[in-house]
Amino acid sequence: MSAIPIEKLEQITERWMAIQHELSNPIDQDQFRKLSKEFAQLNPIVATIRELEGVRDEIVGLKEMISDGGDKEMVDLARAELEELEPRLEEIDHKLKIQLLPKDDADDRSVILEVRAGTGGDEAALFAADLFRMYQRYAETRKWSVEVVDVSENDLGGYREIVVAIRGDGVFARLKYESGVHRVQRVPATEASGRIHTSAATVAVLPEPEDVDLDIRPEDIRIDTMRASGAGGQHVNTTDSAVRITHIPTGIVVVSAEKSQHQNRRLAMDVLKSRIYETERQKADDERAEQRRDQVGSGDRSQRIRTYNYPQGRVSDHRINLTLHKLDQVIAGDALDELVDALVTDEQTNQLAAMSGNANG
Repeated sequence: MSAIPIEKLEQITERWMAIQHELSNPIDQDQFRKLSKEFAQLNPIVATIRELEGVRDEIVGLKEMISDGGDKEMVDLARAELEELEPRLEEIDHKLKIQLLPKDDADDRSVILEVRAGTGGDEAALFAADLFRMYQRYAETRKWSVEVVDVSENDLGGYREIVVAIRGDGVFARLKYESGVHRVQRVPATEASGRIHTSAATVAVLPEPEDVDLDIRPEDIRIDTMRASGAGGQHVNTTDSAVRITHIPTGIVVVSAEKSQHQNRRLAMDVLKSRIYETERQKADDERAEQRRDQVGSGDRSQRIRTYNYPQGRVSDHRINLTLHKLDQVIAGDALDELVDALVTDEQTNQLAAMSGNANG
């Protein structure tokens, strides 16, 4: 039988029904949005609860039929059905436990994704560009939008740094596992002797805050306009279109250098809010850093999380000791889900184990 208290399942179902009733009555837009979001979150849980109850009832009925005896053929049939249903009950119960695990409040958010070249010079910049294109293609497969905020290229078409906004449903839930140091082992295009080099790039994934999360006072920011420049420092135009915003209390500086000054102000403010929001999140995370490291790593940018080995065609995620021999598909964004799914499963397994330990303690 499930370790989840029946009272808790009843409370969830009652809350779901109460929200359904409230949504059918006239309410203001803010309340409607808030309740609709909660209703959407509870919907799959209630569906699983009802599935669990249905299978439980069937099992009780089959056991009664077997204990009552009667027609041998019917009893044998009941036993066969019971053998199929009991494992099914365990599957549904496990699914429900996963659904009831505490969620990261930021999971539904869009993100600001930052990719920077690390050690390795031009080769690191080329690798940073490869990583960005991997995320760009992955975003396309999930119908997310990608908007470039700022980019600094080298002469070979690599990125010293690229900052983008990726928007859609549940972006942070999938991309948050990408934060950290990514390492590449391959023969660089610039290497004449054919030696394998090791280079690195860092990835930071910051959840975009909702406006209610942050109250940035006008007196706390300084906005400067500058001339936008392209690769190698050449001036793209002579208008002051690039925007630099400084958040005075934290010292955080954000630059956006796209073509439109109005667009740059909006994008730079989005990035600034995300960085301040992430700073606040990090403070809270530090308090439970030990627990977080036990799950999927601290997310610290100095932590090496993954190696892309081109000669062997493999990608290894060091947090969960998983190696996939399909580097081409991962870099193309097609097989990234396999890595993410494995990381999600690992985190859920650790959460379930921790909850089980607390329950037994």
